Amino acid sequence: MIEVEHLIKKFGDFTAVNDLSFTVARGQVMGFLGPNGAGKSTTMKMITGFLRPSSGTARIMGMDICDNMLAAQRHFGYLPEGAPAWPDMTPRAFLQFITQIRGFDKAAARAAEARAIEMTELHGVLDQPIDTLSKGYRRRVGLAQAIVHDPDVLVMDEPTDGLDPNQKFQVRRAITDMARDKAIIISTHILEEVDAVCGAAMIIDRGQIVAEGTPSALAARSRYSGTVTLTLAHEQLPAAQKLLQNINHQSAELVTRGDESTLHIFAADGTEPGALLADMRTAISEAGLSPRALALETGRLDDVFGALTGKARPAAERFDTVSQTQAEGARS
Repeated sequence: MIEVEHLIKKFGDFTAVNDLSFTVARGQVMGFLGPNGAGKSTTMKMITGFLRPSSGTARIMGMDICDNMLAAQRHFGYLPEGAPAWPDMTPRAFLQFITQIRGFDKAAARAAEARAIEMTELHGVLDQPIDTLSKGYRRRVGLAQAIVHDPDVLVMDEPTDGLDPNQKFQVRRAITDMARDKAIIISTHILEEVDAVCGAAMIIDRGQIVAEGTPSALAARSRYSGTVTLTLAHEQLPAAQKLLQNINHQSAELVTRGDESTLHIFAADGTEPGALLADMRTAISEAGLSPRALALETGRLDDVFGALTGKARPAAERFDTVSQTQAEGARS
């Protein structure tokens, strides 16, 4: 439903998007990730026809956005950055205007507007000027206009920007519901959003794709994939560190938050993570410790994102390291 082929966008000597190619199928939500300035918004503007590529193209439902822009645009809804709208209009009047210019008859317009209002929960502010609404409500007005015509394709730039946690949950649920018969692209910097609604994800940096796959597959590329995570109260930490002296592991990293400590324990070469977890479970039981959590990590998307885009925080800011060498020295 969305086919992107070799998109390039140059602004003078600066290349904002450099040879992007990907597809999004019906029923798929694609998460578009990258640091500020990576080229996400520029790519979305080219896909939707609001910015002409320097070269390459995109097809919406088989229609070339460069050669047949209006026909392609009829098939998608677009929520751009900032969600522009006429400030002196009310949400009700704005949605009526959108259905009118899209050619709906009165009965179809009323049904479409009611559906969009229900999905975005705008009932309480329908007759207030948009300029007087909070950022979250203005964002929901923008989302309502993007979905009012029930498009085949949705392209949304930061759809939950400015929303409170409850509103974010509502919008994510709406996206999941709509995804059954649509192709959706979401640009976001909220990594938990990718896990919540996306079946596939791409990470771009400096205009190029640096990784793509399912969120779980990307997270599995993290250095923490396969580590054992032990969380316990601060006062139990010395006993846990002593316990590690008799566990075959490569290294352990410590992070403290609030009243608890967490050890991330890396398996030694040749040791299966599951075996390390079993050894830890036995040792903790024998030592009489009462951990708050003991689990095998599947990986972290934020860690992969940072490593691929050069935005990772220095390790010293995150962890104190308990190395295998230190453990061997303690045993001797």
